[in-house]
Amino acid sequence: MKPVALITGGSRGIGLGIARKLCEDGFDVAINGVRDASQVIDVVDQLKDAGAEVAYCQGDVGTAAGRKKVLGEVESMFGRLNILVNNAGVAPSQRMDILDATEESYERVMRINLQGPYFLTQAAANWMIKQKKEDTSFAGSIINIGSISASVISPMRGEYCISKAGYSMHSKLWAVRLAEFDIPVYEVQPGIIRTDMTEGVTAKYDKLIEEGLTVQRRWGSPEDVGKAVLALANGSFPYSTGQVIMVDGGMTLQQL
Repeated sequence: MKPVALITGGSRGIGLGIARKLCEDGFDVAINGVRDASQVIDVVDQLKDAGAEVAYCQGDVGTAAGRKKVLGEVESMFGRLNILVNNAGVAPSQRMDILDATEESYERVMRINLQGPYFLTQAAANWMIKQKKEDTSFAGSIINIGSISASVISPMRGEYCISKAGYSMHSKLWAVRLAEFDIPVYEVQPGIIRTDMTEGVTAKYDKLIEEGLTVQRRWGSPEDVGKAVLALANGSFPYSTGQVIMVDGGMTLQQL
């Protein structure tokens, strides 16, 4: 029986890159998003071409009702969950100086980027613990897709940075709490990845990368992140719970 992975925000961008790698390596996947199922038919079909069983679970994981709906569908379709990849996240709708940012934007970003994965992890972890008690051979893990913005400052999107800094602590907390059940928790922190989220700042980052912002002078791809997640999901790092994997082309390396 194949392991099952739930990837939030899995129908596009980094999440889709992760889903592709997992499907290619023998996982069945449930991808989550807020778009109507009719809009992701091609994505689901592409993933199925890798030989995986694929389900699309529509729902806003930033809400309690959305989280319950998504996990309920995963249980109904697969009956199990081995890997939770918390990937769904948003940037502020409008980049604003922290002197002018609004509470509405702050609350939206926090609800989706921090509150959502915190409580989705809670629900998924309890389900994994239950599975472990019923079957001692059960193997599960949680992989959180964070951001270099947990420590790299962007004053024009302060709410995003704060959400990712809190998200990094969320990863550590769950790593400690779930250790007794042998359910490792990891965090992957991507750098500048070419997705629809970064489309509007392509020219800016093209220039910065050319000038040496990253040690490896290229954009990252969703597939780069997918390869890192696959290595964690397939159990290649069983004694590394709580660790952060950087996928940033060396951007956060300190240099003289």
